[in-house]
Amino acid sequence: MGMKIVVLMGGRSLERDISLRSGRRVAHALTELGHEVVELDIDENLVSNLKTERPDLVYIALHGKFGEDGTVQELLEILDLTYTGPGVFASTLGFNKALSKEILLREGIPTPPFYVLSAATFQEMGAVNLLKELASKLGLPLVVKPAAQGSALGVKMVHGYPELAPAIASALDYDDRVILESFVKGTEVAVSILGNDDLTPLPPVEIVPKSGFFDFDARYTHGMTDYYCPARLSEEALGRAIEAALATHRALGCLNVSRVDIIVDEGGVPQVLELNISPGMTETSLLPLSAQSAGMSFNQLVARLVELALEKQR
Repeated sequence: MGMKIVVLMGGRSLERDISLRSGRRVAHALTELGHEVVELDIDENLVSNLKTERPDLVYIALHGKFGEDGTVQELLEILDLTYTGPGVFASTLGFNKALSKEILLREGIPTPPFYVLSAATFQEMGAVNLLKELASKLGLPLVVKPAAQGSALGVKMVHGYPELAPAIASALDYDDRVILESFVKGTEVAVSILGNDDLTPLPPVEIVPKSGFFDFDARYTHGMTDYYCPARLSEEALGRAIEAALATHRALGCLNVSRVDIIVDEGGVPQVLELNISPGMTETSLLPLSAQSAGMSFNQLVARLVELALEKQR
């Protein structure tokens, strides 16, 4: 039996265009599945529009700030609306990479060595004078990224010390805190997980950018990255990556769905980079690719996410 489903998409984050692509694809699938679909962009009329529409379910196809950081989830909780994806707690933790990495450390889940600095430490405490120590401690190359952002926006690979300060300044344009992280050489994989109490890991996707690293352009431009699913790793390494993803999903309190990004180092140890609570649903996105490898069509994947949201609500 069809339901009335609002698909939230767009918004005002830097990932607006990707969200629109995800949302329109999901909306098309939901329509084919027999649901009445209302597409809503995020603006100052959102609350009144949701009250007017009174949907049975809200599908969150938002990426980035407000869509993945617990903001819209909190709003939907207040309105007593069932929605897809993890709740407020997991969204808040997953979007804050610095906080989530601290939790990984506490839980004994491997993650690359890192330090976190805020804009205030540079402006008021002279942290610029720490850069040589940081480069020495973390080694070169190292990765600089905003503490709260998605789609690899603001992420820079630093190969030499002179590049470090500009990379930090660039990352601080996206967030007021920045993560400096050791670069781990290995195989990059993404492990998507579906479920609430019973978790189903999907086949890991191996990510091989044709040049540079898996940045925004490599993620969303056809032909810039090669994908292998399942990843070309030994059974043992694949199993370790899946276990690390499951442990991360649980540690950060996720429900419904998550995608865990991992580097499997040259010793076969999975190093967790981050968790994504609203994986992309575009033609080049990793969750649909992984589901396809597991024998699920895009429509079946969308239907499963709807089922999990209703199950969570019950």
